[in-house]
Amino acid sequence: MTNQINIRELAVETLTEITEEGRYCHHVLRDVLAKYQYLEKRDRAFLTRVVEGTVENLIELDYILEQFSTVKVQDMKPFIRTLLRMSVYQMKYMDSVPDPAVCNEAVKLAQKKGFYTLKGFVNGVLRAVSRGLDAVAYPDPGKTPRRYLSVRYSMPEWILQKWMTQFDLETVERICRGLTRESRTCIRCNLSLASKEEVMEKLRAQGITVREVPYLDYALEISDYDHLQGIQAFRDGLFQVQDVSSMLAAEVAAPKWGDHCIDVCAAPGGKSLHLSDKLNGSGFVEARDLTDYKVSLMQENLERTKRINMSVARQDATVFDEDSVEKADILMADLPCSGLGVIGRKPDIKYRMAEYKQRELIGLQRKILDTVWQYVKVGGTLIYSTCTIGADENQYNVKWFLDHYPFRLESIDPYLCEALRSRTTQAGYLQLLPGIHGTDGFFLARLKRIK
Repeated sequence: MTNQINIRELAVETLTEITEEGRYCHHVLRDVLAKYQYLEKRDRAFLTRVVEGTVENLIELDYILEQFSTVKVQDMKPFIRTLLRMSVYQMKYMDSVPDPAVCNEAVKLAQKKGFYTLKGFVNGVLRAVSRGLDAVAYPDPGKTPRRYLSVRYSMPEWILQKWMTQFDLETVERICRGLTRESRTCIRCNLSLASKEEVMEKLRAQGITVREVPYLDYALEISDYDHLQGIQAFRDGLFQVQDVSSMLAAEVAAPKWGDHCIDVCAAPGGKSLHLSDKLNGSGFVEARDLTDYKVSLMQENLERTKRINMSVARQDATVFDEDSVEKADILMADLPCSGLGVIGRKPDIKYRMAEYKQRELIGLQRKILDTVWQYVKVGGTLIYSTCTIGADENQYNVKWFLDHYPFRLESIDPYLCEALRSRTTQAGYLQLLPGIHGTDGFFLARLKRIK
């Protein structure tokens, strides 16, 4: 690996921004990779894996460290804490990096950063971990299942407690396991610009591995590429990065020729673009979101994918817009949520979220619904969706909505493949679970305005 020490130093600096300074993992990594875009592909891959892997496994890494360190992790100096976490991650999860090399590079970095007096501590802890890693005793899954799952999958216990009241223990573990799978890139082919076969051919011509995925015939999974902007088919607008679970929202919305659609919390615009694509040049899609930054993201995607029946605008979904009353045949309400369904893509979410924040989000979701339901025509459709897991933000919100507003649930079976149909989809809603469905965690419901 070229510039091996520099790559590790860069990894420590990147992790420090995330774990100590509170910046979002995917934002920091995006900025770092853009700044150092001249790095070789293998160095970019190493940096990405070490940073994401360390963040994803923080609880387990701290648990391991405290088996071998005389100093509690929370009492360590921030740089040393980050350096040790990153090093233990490499030892446990990266067989291609020999333990002695991990130890040596960590000691060199500690010294380089001015922690000369702590290099012996770093060396001692890491060599002890190397010798004893295979013998680390995890909590007993039979006696303390929640504690075991928390350490094994680095999942905060309050989240597990919520899930364990709704799902059996086996399902909860499958969810946790699904959220720690290797993140893959799922794309939706823009069929108004090119067929799936044409997109696949162009991708493979660039040496990109392409795989078909379940549930939707226009969805693909890609790997073995460096970055999106380096893919010609992406620059040409032939596909949009989007998880299958998110694609299902537009599928269930089922826009008809000429429909007017409003997406009230649209950024980065995947569902709006999908609705536009399905309208095949007819009708119109209004994509709205709260900030100029989010609007700029949507505008970027709109221009790249050459949409002509769509606009983007900055608008607060909690503020009533009289001009929108009974304007929408379809209203997409993909609301701000705890995001626990996309932990596999954004691993720091699970540490940032808290019960009180989740309660605040439920209040915000209801405030938005209280405003935007009026934009739906009588006989029109409202799609409620979130990228989270758990009844508080999903089923209970749907029940609250039905209790207060003139809507009823409609079966979504006609819009789903056989594999996804169930008692709940017949009733009008679907909860997708990582580890069960092979997608992000995602909830959607189809509601029809009846008066």
